[in-house]
Amino acid sequence: MTGNEHAQSPRPVDERWTRELLEKLATESLVERRRARRWSIFFRLTYLLLFIVGGLAVLGALGTGLGVVGSHAAVIEIRGTIEEGGSNSAERINDALLSAFESDAVGVILRINSPGGSPVQAGQIYDEIRRLRGKHPDKPVLAVIEEMGASGGYYVAAAADRIYADKASLVGSIGVLINGFGFTGAMEKLGVERRLITAGSNKGFLDPFSPEDETDRLHAQGLLDTIHQQFITAVREGRGDRLRDRPELFTGLVWTGAKAVELGLVDAMGTVRSVAREELDAESIVDYTPRESVAERLARQVGAQLAAGLRAALESGLDAGASARVR
Repeated sequence: MTGNEHAQSPRPVDERWTRELLEKLATESLVERRRARRWSIFFRLTYLLLFIVGGLAVLGALGTGLGVVGSHAAVIEIRGTIEEGGSNSAERINDALLSAFESDAVGVILRINSPGGSPVQAGQIYDEIRRLRGKHPDKPVLAVIEEMGASGGYYVAAAADRIYADKASLVGSIGVLINGFGFTGAMEKLGVERRLITAGSNKGFLDPFSPEDETDRLHAQGLLDTIHQQFITAVREGRGDRLRDRPELFTGLVWTGAKAVELGLVDAMGTVRSVAREELDAESIVDYTPRESVAERLARQVGAQLAAGLRAALESGLDAGASARVR
């Protein structure tokens, strides 16, 4: 072996050591960059979460009238169908009414855009308004019908001291109904036989797959007449001698706001802003309408996702089982 060969032999070891060192440095640099990126994402998400929570807290305070100082009008919106379990349920609206009456608001304005709904829920809201009016006689309740205040929507409005509307608003529909379908003719054509077994001679009351029974019809009509009379009594108590003595008033017809003024169903034309300014002398308006909370919305979304995941898992399991049986 020559002297030159002895001098060159350590080079592979040096090169391997250098390569390993560079790889180690590169790996550590990559790990450090990943760690820094993770911390950066963590802090960004933390700041974003704090910003969202702070914003929701501010909006919640504004939306519920918390922290409001000075004279203002409390507005509660009834939009859509009045029904149990919904955003316009008696429980939610009555809670908002109580908050508004116990606040320093100079008056309460009901913003109504409703075609009606449950007479039970509307009646409970009506009763609560009347109760709170008696307890707080110095705090007027004014109803403003915008697009529509019909049936249960007008039922609620009738509890107010005064009612306002637009000339083109739809007002009235003081009536009650039960609707459905009868399928007996279609069943005969299709050769479908109805087999209904009951314990109790009237348990199949208004069954849509059975021929209409005159006794059932008369009983249903009696129920409707009773509820209709309750509705009429509430309107008469709420409106008093402002109502015109017209035979069509309680037939379920709907009128424009302009015609409703003539009939005594509405007192005058007005909007929420004009009523707050001119009737309550309040420039500030605070919305007391019950809103779905973040927790409720999150729970609903998580529940929907869990249900979707469970359904997908079950369907996947069923598909797998079916495939196994086919094979």
